Amino acid sequence: MQSFRTEIENPVVEKDIIELEKKIRLFRVGNIDEDRFRSLRLARGVYGQRQQGVQMVRIKIPFGRLTVPQIRRVADIADEYANSNIHLTTRQDIQIHFVSLDRTPELWSELEQDKLTLREACGNTVRNVTASAKAGIDPNEPFDVSPYAQSIFEYFLRNPVCQEMGRKFKIALSSSQEDSAFTFIHDIGLIPKVKEVDGKEIRGFKVLIGGGLGAQPHMAEVASEFMEEDKVIPFTESVLRVFDRHGERNKRGRARMKFLMKSIGAEELIRLAGEEQKSLRAQSVKVDRDLIPEQVLPKNNDFGPATISDERKYALWKTTNVFPQKQEGYYGVHIKLPLGNILSDKARKFADIVEKYAADDVRITVNQGFLLKFLTEDALPHLFNALHEIDLAEPGFDSTADVTACPGTDTCNLGISNSTGASNRIEQLIRAEYPELVKNNDIKIKISGCPNSCGQHGIASIGFHGSSMKDKNKNVLPALQVLLGGGVDGNGEGRIAEKITKVPSKKVDETMRVLLDDYEENGNDGEYYADYYLRQGKMYFYHLLKPLTDLESLSPEDYKDWKHEHEEEAFKVEAGVGECAGVVIDLIQTLIVEAEEKLESALENYQGGNYADAIYNAYSGFVIGAKSLLLSDDKNPNNQMNIIKEFDKHYVESGKVNLDSSFEALVLQIRDYEPTEAFAKNYIAASESFLTLVKKLREQQLNSKVHA
Repeated sequence: MQSFRTEIENPVVEKDIIELEKKIRLFRVGNIDEDRFRSLRLARGVYGQRQQGVQMVRIKIPFGRLTVPQIRRVADIADEYANSNIHLTTRQDIQIHFVSLDRTPELWSELEQDKLTLREACGNTVRNVTASAKAGIDPNEPFDVSPYAQSIFEYFLRNPVCQEMGRKFKIALSSSQEDSAFTFIHDIGLIPKVKEVDGKEIRGFKVLIGGGLGAQPHMAEVASEFMEEDKVIPFTESVLRVFDRHGERNKRGRARMKFLMKSIGAEELIRLAGEEQKSLRAQSVKVDRDLIPEQVLPKNNDFGPATISDERKYALWKTTNVFPQKQEGYYGVHIKLPLGNILSDKARKFADIVEKYAADDVRITVNQGFLLKFLTEDALPHLFNALHEIDLAEPGFDSTADVTACPGTDTCNLGISNSTGASNRIEQLIRAEYPELVKNNDIKIKISGCPNSCGQHGIASIGFHGSSMKDKNKNVLPALQVLLGGGVDGNGEGRIAEKITKVPSKKVDETMRVLLDDYEENGNDGEYYADYYLRQGKMYFYHLLKPLTDLESLSPEDYKDWKHEHEEEAFKVEAGVGECAGVVIDLIQTLIVEAEEKLESALENYQGGNYADAIYNAYSGFVIGAKSLLLSDDKNPNNQMNIIKEFDKHYVESGKVNLDSSFEALVLQIRDYEPTEAFAKNYIAASESFLTLVKKLREQQLNSKVHA
C-alpha cells in the first residue's frame, strides 16, 4: 500500500485523513489488533461489508442537507471508488458500497472538497444528527430547527466526550409536534416549543431521552417539557458524559443508553447529568439562528407554459408529493426513490434539475427520498416533466406504496433474509391490486433485514424483519417476522409495533393481501390502522395470519430467498463474511499506547486553549491505563465507573499502587472543577504520572513472567 497525502485546507481534517491512512498501513502489517482497528475505522465511516475484501462507506449528512455541488461530488465518487450506486438511509446519510479499504483516505479527501465528512458516521459515537426534512418550510413549525441541528453536529464532531462510547448515540430534531423525525425512538429527541415571557418570545425544546428500536425497543421519556434553547447542547453533553462513564461496555446487546436508563431510571440519569454540569465546556451555548446559508434560488423563474404528457399522473403526483410551504407562493416537492437508491448518472441529471427549478438546498428524508424546496407554481409542471424523463416522478411519496427498507442481505453482515426483494414485491402488489393506497399516508410499511430495525420496522403500521424458519425435516427457509400497530402519535409519543408471527418470505404478498383485505372489510369508516389494530388486539392478528405459517405444503421456491431464485445453493442463515484479519498482538500494550495517544491529544488541546477537551482526554487516559492493568489480571469490568472502582479494590486498597487518595477521588475530580487552565494543567500532569506508573507496573509483570 502506497503512502497517501492529502491537500485539505483544514489542518484538523487533514490530520484525520492522514491518520486513517497510517492506521490502515499498520493494520495491514499486523501492528494493530483487529478489534481496535475496527473501532478506529468505524469512527471514520468505513464499515465492513457482507462481501469479503470491500467496505461500505457512510457519508455523514447533518439533517440530510445537500447542495447541488455535493450531489455531483458524491456521484463522481460513487463512480470512481464504488459501484455507481448511491444509497440514502433512514438516518439521512448516504452510503456507497464495494469500496477498497486502501482507497478510503483518498475518497474522504475528495469528499472534503465539498465539505462532506465520513467522521463519526459509524462506530460508538454520536451518529448523524437527523431532523425533519421540512425544517425551514414546514407550515406548522414554531421555528426552523436546521441551525440547531447543524450546531449540535458541529459541537460534538471530534468531541472527546463521545469518541469511544459503549455504543452509538442518536439525536433527532422534529420541526413540529407532528414529530416527523420520530424523536421518541432516539437517545435524545428535541421538539421545538415557544413561550412568551414578559411579552418576549422564548425559544426552547421539549427534550426526550433514552429511546431506541432494535430487538428490544424502548420509548423515550420526557426529560424536560421546555428547555431553553441555549441549555440544550450543555444538557446533551452532560448526558453523553454520564453514558460514557456508566454505560455498559462488555455486552454489546445491553450497551445502548436505553438500557442504562432502564437500569438506573430517568430521574437518576438526569441527576448524574447535573453532577457533570460544572465540568462542561460551557453552561450556555447560544445557537446562531442564521447559521444555515440563505436559500439560493434559480436565476430564471420565467418558465412559460408546459405540456404535460400524462395529466392523470401529474394530478396524482401533485396530490401526494407536493405541498405548500410556509413561505407564501412556494412549494415543497418530495421525490420517491425505490429502496433509497439512485445511480450516479441519474443523480447528476437530478442535480441539473434542482439547479434549474429549486433552491440549492435538497434534504434527504427519513424514508429514503429527497425533498426539494422553493418551487414556484409555474415551475411545477416543468419539474414534473424533467423528473418524469429520468423516472423520478412517481406519485405516492410516504404512502402505503412507499416502502422503507434497509439494504439487508444485499450488503450487510447482519442481514438474515432479504429485505429489498420483499420490499419490491410489496410495492408491485399495492400498485397493481390496491392502487387507491398510493394516496394513503396512514399505513406505513417498513422492512429490515434483521431485528436491529435499520428499516425502522419497529414503528411501522405493518412491519417485517428478516428471520428464518425450519420445516419438519429441519430444513431452513427464509422468513419474515411480522410486526403490527406501530406509528407516530405526535409531540414525542408513538407506538412500538408488536411481534405477531413469522411467515415464509415468499408469502409476503399473501400476508399483505390478508392484512389489507381484513382492514378493508372490518375497519370502521375513518378508523386509522393503528386504532384498528388496538381495537382488534394482537391475538386477532395472530389467528388471522396463522394459516400462512403452515409449513406442510411448501414449494421449492419457498426455500429460496427473494433475489436468489436462480441460485442452486439452498438458503442458510449467514453471519456474513469476516473482515480483514490482523495477527495476534498484545492487547494490554495496545491499551497503553491508546492511553498515551489520549494524553498527546490532551496536551494538544491544552496548548490550543481548549481546556475542557484537554481534561476529558486526560480522564480517558486515566481510565484506559487502569483498564490495561486490570486486563493483565484477567479482570474486565463492564463500564468506566466499575473500572475505576475495581482499580481501587485490586491495586490501591491492596497496596500494589500508592496514591495520595483513592483512584476514584483522583479521576472524578473531572466533575468537581470548572475547566480552567490551572485545573487542566494539574489534571493532565496527574494522568501522565499515573500512566508512567502503569507502564512501570506492566514492565514488572512482564519481567516476572520471563524469570518465572
